[in-house]
Amino acid sequence: MISSSRFLIICAVLLLLPASIVRSDDWPQWGGPQRDAVWRETGIIQKFPASDMLPRVWSIPIKAGYAGPAVADGRVFVTDFDTQDGREGFERVHCLNADDGSTLWTHRLKTTYTISYPGGPRTTPVIDGERVYTIGAMGNMFCFNVKDGSILWQKDFVKDYQTKLPIWGMAASPLVDRDQLITLVGGANNALIISFDKQTGKELWRSLADKDVGYCPPMIYTFNGVKQLIVWHPAAVSSINPANGKKYWEIPFPVKYGLCISTPRQSGKRLFVTAFYDGPMMIEVRGRKAKIVWKGNSDSETKTDGLHSIMSTPFMNRTHIYGVGSYGALRCLETASGKRIWETFEATGQARWWNAFIIPHENRFFLHNEQGDLIIAKLSPRGYQEISRAKLIEPTRKVKRRMTIWSHPAFAMKSVFARNDKEIIRVNLAAE
Repeated sequence: MISSSRFLIICAVLLLLPASIVRSDDWPQWGGPQRDAVWRETGIIQKFPASDMLPRVWSIPIKAGYAGPAVADGRVFVTDFDTQDGREGFERVHCLNADDGSTLWTHRLKTTYTISYPGGPRTTPVIDGERVYTIGAMGNMFCFNVKDGSILWQKDFVKDYQTKLPIWGMAASPLVDRDQLITLVGGANNALIISFDKQTGKELWRSLADKDVGYCPPMIYTFNGVKQLIVWHPAAVSSINPANGKKYWEIPFPVKYGLCISTPRQSGKRLFVTAFYDGPMMIEVRGRKAKIVWKGNSDSETKTDGLHSIMSTPFMNRTHIYGVGSYGALRCLETASGKRIWETFEATGQARWWNAFIIPHENRFFLHNEQGDLIIAKLSPRGYQEISRAKLIEPTRKVKRRMTIWSHPAFAMKSVFARNDKEIIRVNLAAE
């Protein structure tokens, strides 16, 4: 038996450990471990080294794709489209060794793209223990064994559920909730969103109907103790009981061309969404009821008063919202009113269909703009304060006479994992 004095010493040591341990996390899905796009690892550099390009741990050639990588348990999952003519080819799922980038396995599916922007898969893989889930641009969903790539189950949304594909393809990353895999399907007979048994693929429930699918990932938030599945689809923002698919509340919010893309953000009782053509909307949720607090007043063609994001997901806290609109401006809004406090183009650029990713880390933010720059900055109601900037990866996709990169990096293992249409890289960001 351990003596009482020795037991007390061990307890004292254990109490001291959290202060000295450097935290390390995975990034197993869209938005990271908690699906909120916050990087919580510690021991990260304060400024980038002085160089033209951030030094890489490794770089591996891949083909075209919009989907960002996912990282967990020493593996990196990334998807691409291997094609000669731009329409017919193979959608591929790659499993890489996170330490050196070597290929552990690859799955290939012969695919013909009928969608616009046929530049590869859009959906970030979701890693859940021994399984990884992927959805291709044409609606082919797979559950793979992470170790060897064997198929555990699969679905074809078009054949199985009569899905009418959105013009830009399936893009919303699914989510895992206990024993469920919940994902947008856009099928017939109230199958906009479906819950599957994550181990077998058996349908558990289906919910909602909409003539369009949309592109926004489903999210689970808790309001006043009520756990709610939030689905922002082209006709409305809907709240569902994730246990059975029953609707709690719904706020109509029709968006043009089905362009609901940015992830809805929560802060306390507030829920925020932003669309390019139709602008921002703030909702107040109290348990099983909700109401609109404020909406933007301008259209996207003449003048945008608030935040008109096309792809970029904003950050929101109790007092302020920080986000990038489709014309490139990084803006700060008041959470309570939607009033614009400031805007700047210093972190981005000025053109239509602009995108940048905003990742909070401790008391600062990492911003990855579509030129492939990685920026460390502070965002506050007082303005934008840039601390450090470096080139992470080259933009390879031409959009409206400029080169872009529209895939979200993963922040894991004290590193950033990023991809373009030619390579996937790992850059070490650990403090020495």
